[in-house]
Amino acid sequence: MPEYKKKDTLQKPSLHSRNKHTGRYDLRALKMVNPDLKPFVAKNKHGNLSIDFFNPIAVKALNKALLMAHYGIEYWDLPDGFLCPPIPGRADYIHHIADVLADSNHGTLVKGDRIKCLDIGVGANCVYPIIGNSAYGWSFLGSDIDSKAIEAAQKIVENNANLTGKVEFRLQEKPEHIFSGILKADEKVDFTICNPPFHANQAEAEAGTLRKLSNLKKKRIKKPALNFAGQGGELWTDGGEKRFVLNMINESAQFSKNSAWYSTLVSKQSNLRSFYDRLEKIGATAHKTIPMGQGNKMSRLVAWTFLTDEEMKTWADERWKSE
Repeated sequence: MPEYKKKDTLQKPSLHSRNKHTGRYDLRALKMVNPDLKPFVAKNKHGNLSIDFFNPIAVKALNKALLMAHYGIEYWDLPDGFLCPPIPGRADYIHHIADVLADSNHGTLVKGDRIKCLDIGVGANCVYPIIGNSAYGWSFLGSDIDSKAIEAAQKIVENNANLTGKVEFRLQEKPEHIFSGILKADEKVDFTICNPPFHANQAEAEAGTLRKLSNLKKKRIKKPALNFAGQGGELWTDGGEKRFVLNMINESAQFSKNSAWYSTLVSKQSNLRSFYDRLEKIGATAHKTIPMGQGNKMSRLVAWTFLTDEEMKTWADERWKSE
């Protein structure tokens, strides 16, 4: 990438040490990678190059540039209205779950396409498979309740040679289920990830968006325009994050030997105690919580397993040993 001056960059919050976005956005270089970004890059009041994060088209152009520059993507597009997630936060999840696997593998990072991840709610953006495959060579199984999202994600895979044969998609035809209808009875994946819908309804989602946009603009915003877009199922669900994750935990017990680790992002710290209590009740042998900083918001990754120490050792020896 071209050299750039510090004043022409955008400072990012502290992220995982292996995250490619721990420094500053090189906006000069990124607009060369994706010319669609050029119209949105301008100097802010401090004289630094920046973009308007209030503008969803600018955010989409930035995300595309990041995926092209850092993850070998040639084609990436989203249908109107679908979630356009922040890339650094998604990358952080991937790197932290890689550490969870490494802790169960004698401290050695688990890499290669024989390693399979189930991405629950893969979305039209397909970002987790893109990052996970680029960083660790993992293969992915992506599920979603929206057929249009799967069609868009499939198009991304078909138009990027590095993803060909590495990502499979399955439609969840019964939204009340998470693993049932997706995982076959004898099918194994090495871990699962999920970015659950955080809100309980549309009004709650819009209120949260207004707070986010008001923080970005440093003034009160009254119109609930979603700067990262998002369909209803991506942003809210009946009962919100708490109910969704509790359902996931309950259903994971029915597939206790199908995955070495299960995991999810958790937005609300107040929900953690309920999750821990449920995990202990259904017989999880271990669980861990990893704090994460995503933008101006703190989140956390919760991971759990049903395998005993001996079962985990066998799993690692049989599936994770380097060839």
